[in-house]
This record gives sequence, C-alpha cells and structure tokens, in this order.
Amino acid sequence: MPDIISLLPDHVANQIAAGEVVQRPSSVVKELLENAVDAGSTDIHLIVQDAGKTLIQVVDNGKGMTYGDARLAFERHATSKIKLADDLFNLHTMGFRGEALASIAAVAQVEMKTRPHTDEVGTILRIEGSKVVEQKACQTAAGTSISVKNLFFNIPARRQFLKSDNVENRHIIDAFEHVALAYPNVAFRFTQNDTEIFHLPSGNFRQRITSVFGKKYNERLVPVEETTDVVKLEGFVLKPEFARKTRGEQFFFVNDRFIKNGYLHHAVSHAFEHLIKGEEYPSYFLYMQIDPKRIDVNIHPTKTEIKFDDEKAIYAIIRSAVKHSLGQFNVAPSLDFDSNVSDMPIPDKSRPIVPPAIQVDPNFNPFTSDSDGGSKASPSHARRSFEKSRVPENWKDLYTSEESQPAGDMQIDANWDEHASTQQVCFQLDNRFVITKIKSALVAIHQQRAHRRIKYERFAKLLKAHSAPSQQLLFPINVYMPGGDLAQLKSVHDTLHRLGFEIEYTGQQAVIQGIPMDMGEGDVQRVLEQLVEDVKNDADVFRNDITHALAKSLSSHTGIKQGQSLSPEEMLHLINELFACEMPYTDIFGKPIVVQIGTDDLDKRFNG
Repeated sequence: MPDIISLLPDHVANQIAAGEVVQRPSSVVKELLENAVDAGSTDIHLIVQDAGKTLIQVVDNGKGMTYGDARLAFERHATSKIKLADDLFNLHTMGFRGEALASIAAVAQVEMKTRPHTDEVGTILRIEGSKVVEQKACQTAAGTSISVKNLFFNIPARRQFLKSDNVENRHIIDAFEHVALAYPNVAFRFTQNDTEIFHLPSGNFRQRITSVFGKKYNERLVPVEETTDVVKLEGFVLKPEFARKTRGEQFFFVNDRFIKNGYLHHAVSHAFEHLIKGEEYPSYFLYMQIDPKRIDVNIHPTKTEIKFDDEKAIYAIIRSAVKHSLGQFNVAPSLDFDSNVSDMPIPDKSRPIVPPAIQVDPNFNPFTSDSDGGSKASPSHARRSFEKSRVPENWKDLYTSEESQPAGDMQIDANWDEHASTQQVCFQLDNRFVITKIKSALVAIHQQRAHRRIKYERFAKLLKAHSAPSQQLLFPINVYMPGGDLAQLKSVHDTLHRLGFEIEYTGQQAVIQGIPMDMGEGDVQRVLEQLVEDVKNDADVFRNDITHALAKSLSSHTGIKQGQSLSPEEMLHLINELFACEMPYTDIFGKPIVVQIGTDDLDKRFNG
C-alpha cells in the first residue's frame, strides 16, 4: 500500500490557520492594533473602508522593521515575542503565536511599509494569498503601515458569509475599543469611510473612558481600587442607576489584555445585588495586574480567554472591592461607626443658665371682639361671634362637583345613562387605569398600553407614507454617542427621516435639527439612546422588518408612563384615539388593553 499522508503546502496550511485567527474583518483589526502596541507605538491610526471588506489599514510610529524582518514576519510561527516555551508564562506582550500576519496574508492582499527609526530607507512588501509579489526599498515614515485589501478575495464562500456593513462595523468598533481602553497612554485615531469616528489623546484610565463613551460618564464612574498579593485591581464601575438591559459596557483587562470571563462577571453582579433590577446588568471597567506566571493566556487563538491558578480568590477580591467602593462613595447604604452622628450642641460650662423669657398678656380674651375694646362679652354673644368668624367667604368653593371627586368617593347617579349620553363620564384609578362606562358595563383601560398602541399605529402609518411633517428646532440638540452607538443610529437614519427626524453627524455627535411633530424636545436624547439599545438587542428584527421594529421601539419609549396623572380631557382624547385604532384591544406585545365589567359580572359577585 503506498503512503497517503503528505505535508500540506504552506499556503493551504495558512488558509486553514486563518479560519481560526481571521474570522471576520474585526479579527484583522484586533491583530494589527495589538502588533502596533507591541511595537512600542505612541500614536496609532486605524483606517477602514466598507466595513473592512475593501481596506483595513493601521499606521503606527513604533519600532519599525528591517528588510529581513519584514519578510520573515509573514512566515508561520515567526515572532519576536518569545524564544522558549517557558516564555509563555512570562508574557508582557499582546501577541506571541506568530500566526496573525501569516493568516491575514493567506486570505487578503497585503501591503506593508516599514522603517526603523535608525534607518534612512524603509521597505515595501506586497503579498497576495501567501505569495510575495514584491519587496524593495522605499521612502516611508518611521514606524509601520500595513494595508489589508480585499479580505477573503480568494475564498468567495467566506466573503459571502460576512454580515451586513452595520454588523461588521459594530464588531470593528468593539475590537478598537478593547485595545484603546487597555492602553490609555497611547493615542488612537479611527477613520471609517473617510469620517473620523474616534480621536483619543493619551491620558489616564478615566480620561480614556470618557473620551470613548462621552463626558457624561465622568459623573457616573465610581472608582475601584484594591491591592493584594494575588492581584492589583483598579478601575471603575458605573453607579447602579445607570445599569442597562444589555451587556454592552463590561470590560475586564488582565495585564493590559481584554478578556471575557463569566465567572468574574458574576462577582461584579453579586456586588450590585439589591441595587439593580434582576434583568439589568452593571457596567464596569476593571483592570487587573497579575504575575504572568499565575495565568495561562495560551488557551485560544483570539487570546480573550485566560486560566487563573486561583480564580476563586480573584472572584472574592473583585466582589469585595466593588462592594466596598459602592458603600464608600455612598452609592450603597453603609454604616460608619467611627463618624460622630450627634448634631446636639455641647453647652459651655462657663456660661450661666438663663431660663427662657415668656411674655403673657393678662388682658387677652378670645371671646372678645376687636370692637369691644378688650371688654368681656357674654357667652352667647361670644359663641355667635366665634362661629361667624370661622365661616369663610368662599365657602361655596369647598363643595366640589361630581367630576372632581376621587374615584373611590364617587356615588352612583340615578340619571347615569342620561348623563352619559350627553357627556362621557370617565375617571382615573391609581393613575394607571382609565375607567369609563358604556351602555350596560364599565370599561377599564390600561393607559400605558393604550397609548403605546396609539403611538405604534401612528408611527407605522407615517413609515408607510414615506414622509412625515417635522418640527424644526430653533436650537439644534447635540447628542453625544460612542462610535458604536452612532453607527447603530446611522443604520436606521433613512427610516428615522421618514418619521420626521432630521439628523446630521459631526464626529461622535448626532446633531438633531428636526423632530416629529408630537415629540417634545426634552425626550429626544432619551428616546434615541433607548432606540440604539433596541437596535443592538434586536439587530435581526430591525434588519428583517425595520418598519415594525422601529415603530415598536419608538412607541415603547414615547408613550404615557404608569403613574402619570391625566386630565379629563386627556382621558377622553385617549379613549377616542384608542378605539379609532385598527387593533384597540391588545398592545404591541400582545397584552390586553381593555377589560369590560358587565352587569352580569357584578350580579355574580354580589350573589356569590
């Protein structure tokens, strides 16, 4: 039998390895940014075109490479990070496998320009599908510039499985944020389709967080700091009132490397117990420094999973440190037995004790009128005078009409039907339900669900009409959003325009020039931020049926809230608009809006 086992060619082996290392454009972004950081760069610029499908370029001012190193860097398992197997447990760099560049070059067209700071001439290298097309000397700036073009050009099947540009852009922004947050001492820029998304100057952790997520985060951050023999922990958690329904802003960094760890996340969540709702997630930015010998990074090619030699101890430290910080900064209730809580003044022994002075008018008589000049009146006259003085002139205003009485004190009118025929009778119960009457029954309407249904059908009609009136704002509203959230907002821009929103974008701000006619200016920022959260949570729904998803989201965030008091006119208007809807009996989540209580139901209750 002849031998059937053979070594795979290098380009085939590289494509197989690329399947693990290069899963999508964001994988390329992550590897190139990490290489730039490892090169000692202080300024890194990321450039992306068409969600990374056309171009991903990283320009840095790091060490640069010589002519020989430039070529060798694209060989499999070629690296400057480690020499021996023992070095795996003493890592101080982001990369160490020597697989990234070889895997990227196997599935894309790569051009690299590089020059060490000590050399006058640099090197240009072009590779397509693992094949070196050109390498020669060139003039270039000190540092390295790598351009990855036409990703998966030689694997059409992989390219077809990429998601939409909005989804891929979201992953690219996530990868950029992970590296940028891990290295606040490095300046980063991110340009997407010729538009600058991020411009992050170097600074400290707090400054980097506010630069990425907005200045409003500065007031929300609670510092966390703890130093032990096991781990040095520092960073920030967000105050409980800013907990979110998504897992968006949760960042763990170990030795400047972003990691994912559900066990440690549970430690933070446990520290927030009883401070946030069960369906909400805390936000945090926690940085850990651990002896490299006590962790194992070589778990997965993405290097986002780490094994700890004592994970339980780290769990306890994180939970204790976060809980302590929440109490120390008065976010969580705590008892301080060392503080002096007594506000009682301490008397001075040298001062004499003086009894309080009391002035008494011995001629005062409550039954004497002013006209009597202080003379004593007869008891009967005094009683009449006293009773007369207590009757206010506006005594008629003390008796309110039937409409203004509370719902629990209303009495059944004998002429109920005749009264209802000329004027609709309705009242509000517990500021949640609107109670009204039809011919032979009472009707209870859930005001929040009713308004949600009204809003939904209104938004849906406007979207189908492809145009809606817009109220122009005299002073535009600037809404600051992180780059990822801004990308999500842009993904539904055209549909929002059909509803009456007029939005322009400058840097990381959405400038609101116009809003729908029935929306208040004070609601704009809150509604758009909640809309972005819905887009992130239900990306597939928004992609498949954006009309329904957008109308559902906006109606949920702009409707009447529970506990909101309504005037009689507002209640009548709500009832009329509800029963003008196509589906007035169920809300957009399938829950009932109207409950009818008929005379038969009342008879059963009274007669058992």
